[in-house]
Amino acid sequence: MLSSQKVLPYLLILPASLFLAAFFFVPFVQVVLEAFTSDEGFTLAHFRTMADDWKFMPALSNTLGLALVVVPIQITLALVMASLVTRLRRGRDVVLYVFTIPLGISDLAAGLIWFALLEQNGFLNSILYSLGVIPGPQNLLDYRNTAGLFVAVVVAEVWRATAIVLVIVVAGLGLIPKEYDEAAEVFGAGPLKRFFLITLPLLRPSLQTALILRTILAFEVFAVVAVLAGNNLPVLMGETYSWQFDLQDHKVASAYAIVILAISLAFTVFFLWALRDRTREAAA
Repeated sequence: MLSSQKVLPYLLILPASLFLAAFFFVPFVQVVLEAFTSDEGFTLAHFRTMADDWKFMPALSNTLGLALVVVPIQITLALVMASLVTRLRRGRDVVLYVFTIPLGISDLAAGLIWFALLEQNGFLNSILYSLGVIPGPQNLLDYRNTAGLFVAVVVAEVWRATAIVLVIVVAGLGLIPKEYDEAAEVFGAGPLKRFFLITLPLLRPSLQTALILRTILAFEVFAVVAVLAGNNLPVLMGETYSWQFDLQDHKVASAYAIVILAISLAFTVFFLWALRDRTREAAA
């Protein structure tokens, strides 16, 4: 007979396991079957259709470009903001609350906010015109200006999702014993030297988590791009949506989903390897 103490942990994780099975594992199997099968059996024809689509390469390059630009900016800003928050003696909770306000805003709402700021008759144009900086309203989201659309999406994403990284980094800083920093200060190490030689290495697990989470979410960017750029800045998730609902081709949409998953897994493995704990390897 199994004791209740041995059974209790399995009972506690049972609801989460059922949730994952129903809403992740089963849909994942369905997507794989859709992507790799046809009426004749196993096939890669859906991936060939995807690769032959003229929007695939722009969508792939735009998605990778956004991730490679947005994530480093967010990590850097989160480190700076977290360092400021942890050094405050008063009002720390208020400042942290203000910094994390965008965390409660959905992707679509964030896109709409920045669209209201950047559109031709938006708040930014109105302010600059009233100050005499510009002669008239400027179309900052012109469909012909791909670089401008890219920058607009980057700014919106940095504003919206840096708070996620900030929360993880602040939690990591809270786990670092203050004695390390105080001892380094006693031995004459300056603030920058203490940050790069003590704080940053001890933040490795938190940075690893933040990088993996934000990179995966960056590959899934959709709503902000849809609001600010529409179809003028193709991204992988946007093309997945288009093939699924506009073109009604579930097979190719599943192929896009598999590509997004494969890229996310590749970056996850890279971050796990690059930020692994090398002290254990040295000890071994």
